[in-house]
Amino acid sequence: MISITPLCLERKHNLLNRASMARRNGVAVASDLLKTLRGSNSSSSLPSNARFLSSVRGEIGTHTAKWMQDTSKKSPMELINEVPPIKVEGRIVACEGDNNPALGHPIEFICLDRKEPAVCKYCGLRYVQHDDDHHH
Repeated sequence: MISITPLCLERKHNLLNRASMARRNGVAVASDLLKTLRGSNSSSSLPSNARFLSSVRGEIGTHTAKWMQDTSKKSPMELINEVPPIKVEGRIVACEGDNNPALGHPIEFICLDRKEPAVCKYCGLRYVQHDDDHHH
């Protein structure tokens, strides 16, 4: 049988008190943080949603304008549309986006049963069945 000395009981009581205080302090800190984030009405602490969204919209517009300043460069969509549809044999093609798997995308299996070219949802490459493979 194990005997519990008064010293052991006192240590256990002290540890429980410390744990309880730490828990109360942690809750108080979290509660104060939430009050600060929600309750502050001064315009200097956190931006209102409208002000915040307008600043984000402005940054996006500025970024796009900087990117589009050089009109001699083509956008990625324009570049991919310049690639003619790739003629393939068979009704199903597996697009990887690039010959090097490290530079491509997940394999996308594309069905070519339609009359117009089928488009890969990852890279935008277009595929069409070779004329000899059409089944009528």
